[in-house]
Amino acid sequence: MEELKVITPCISICKTDPITEYCYGCSRTNEEKQVWRDENTSNQWKSDNIETLKKRMQGWQLETFNKSYEFKKEKGMSLVKFNIEKKKSELAK
Repeated sequence: MEELKVITPCISICKTDPITEYCYGCSRTNEEKQVWRDENTSNQWKSDNIETLKKRMQGWQLETFNKSYEFKKEKGMSLVKFNIEKKKSELAK
């Protein structure tokens, strides 16, 4: 049975905080982003990392991440990208 792929936690808000060195959107470090890109990284590590990321967040950041990440898992693209595409199509009308 093929293992389901764990979707990257990137929600397209890619700015790194200069003090914590965590991404404002997904709360990953640059090192964690590199591990995610490695094809040999296990789904277990990825799932565990998502839980670690959520523990770094609180309040509105955690709420935004949870909503955006669920949207991405369901729709295949981040909520930010979806909204950009939606605005582009509305402007093209």
